[in-house]
This record gives sequence, C-alpha cells and structure tokens, in this order.
Amino acid sequence: MGAPKSGPRDGGPRPGGSDGGFKPRPEQAQRSGGGGGYRPREHEAPRAPADSPKGTVWLYGHHAIAAALANPARRLRRLLLTDEAEAAISKHLPPPWAIAPERVDRARLDLLLGRDVVHQGAALLADPLAPPSLQSVLEKPGVIVVLDQVTDPRNVGAIMRSAAAFGAAAVITQDRNAPEETGGLAKAASGALETLPLLRAVNIARTIIALKAANVWCIGLDAAGKPLSGPAFADRRVALVLGAEGEGLRRLTKETCDEIAGLTIAGAVESLNVSAAASIALYELTRR
Repeated sequence: MGAPKSGPRDGGPRPGGSDGGFKPRPEQAQRSGGGGGYRPREHEAPRAPADSPKGTVWLYGHHAIAAALANPARRLRRLLLTDEAEAAISKHLPPPWAIAPERVDRARLDLLLGRDVVHQGAALLADPLAPPSLQSVLEKPGVIVVLDQVTDPRNVGAIMRSAAAFGAAAVITQDRNAPEETGGLAKAASGALETLPLLRAVNIARTIIALKAANVWCIGLDAAGKPLSGPAFADRRVALVLGAEGEGLRRLTKETCDEIAGLTIAGAVESLNVSAAASIALYELTRR
C-alpha cells in the first residue's frame, strides 16, 4: 500500500531520551478499556476475584497455571486443585511440579475467587512477575506492541496471547490506566503472560520516542489511517501502537507515532474489539 513515510531516523537513530519515561515496576490496579486502529467500542471490565495477600496474585485456569508452574521466574506460594483439574494440568505439564498441590473442591474455589470466575477447578497463589528492562526487549526480534491506556485485563491478556502467537518481542502498557497482573488477565493470555515480557511505561509518548531513537518504526492503529500493509515494513523493526476503546489513540500518542495505519473493515461492521484488531494487525505485519 506504499512505502512508509521518511523521517528523521532515516540514516541513523533519532535523538531522544534513553528510557522514554519507561520505568519497570510491579503492576498497580486500574480499570477497563482497549482499542485502536478502528472505531472503538466500549467494553466493561469483569469483577475482580477475592483479594489476595499483599504482593501476590491468584492465577486460575488450566493453561495459565500450567505455564506458571513451568516458569522458573515465577515464585509460587500455594496450588489449589480439584481432582479433575490436577488430571487436566498434568496433561499439559506432567508432574512433579515445583510446588505440591492441595486438594480442594469447587465450592471452596468459588468462595475464594468468586462464583462468576471460570477457574476450571484450579487456583495458584504466586508473586507477580518482575518486569524486564526496555533494553532487554530491544535486543529481542519481533514486533513490539504498545498499549495506550488499554485497561480491560481480558483485552490485555488476549492481545498478549496473539502477540506471543505471532512472535512479538513484548507488550508495553502504561503504568497508570492499565490493569495490574490479575488472574483474569493471565487466563485470557492462556500462558503468554509467562513467556512474553509485559512492561509498564510511565509515559507512553516518551516511550515511543525512546523506541524511535532505537530505530523502531512506530505505527499507530486508527480508522483514519491508510490500510496497514505488512510488506511495506519488511526492512524495518516495528512497534504497533493501539489505543483505548471508546477513545482510541490519544492525540499526543498519535502525533508521536511515525505514521497512522488502519484496517479495511466492511461497511456492515463499524468497529472491532481491540484484541481482534491487534490480532489482524499482527498477522498483517508478519506478511513480509
């Protein structure tokens, strides 16, 4: 669909701060949302499960727990399983595991996590993962996904799952107005939370500037942009920037990107969920 526009980085890295306002630290609780690259649609966050002990998180679901048990970087506290869940997780990850399971019934997990939580008979109390540095992500190949105030944990988790499937290097969210690491996010990520770095940036615009200084071409996804074409970026390292549902990319975020691109959507459908838009855009960017 045409070559990317030229910019100050053609011929060398751009000037800019080395950290771009990036400040890795443990996740902090926030609210819901998501979107970019389309006309966003409002999305309500799920109710959080029961409080976990300070500095820990309850993970649940077979894939999320199997991946956490297999992750040597994850500090494990307690593992609660029904008979059925233990058998199912054993198929994904044969024991012995780093922590011995406690046998429970579903009623106890319903009480612990909430009756509306689809825990599949499995709960794991663990410490949140320590976020890596931006520099370590820049040393890895693959698209970098940047989320500008995407706040629904299910959307963030689903985006992480797609990002891992398409070989992305990492997902970056904002330090504020983004969900903490939760069981719902981990379950939606279906194991990707344990394998794909999740970073938190103090300021998204400054982080984009830092990525540009590292010779990463930053593409904001928005309905007003020309159709996204993966082959047009075959010779560039790319960051895909997605905005919040209901708002899309913020003005400063949009202005800081190298260019804005959109998805071709049939007239019968006005918008896509941010996680669906991310999947389509990531697939397109693999067409090199």
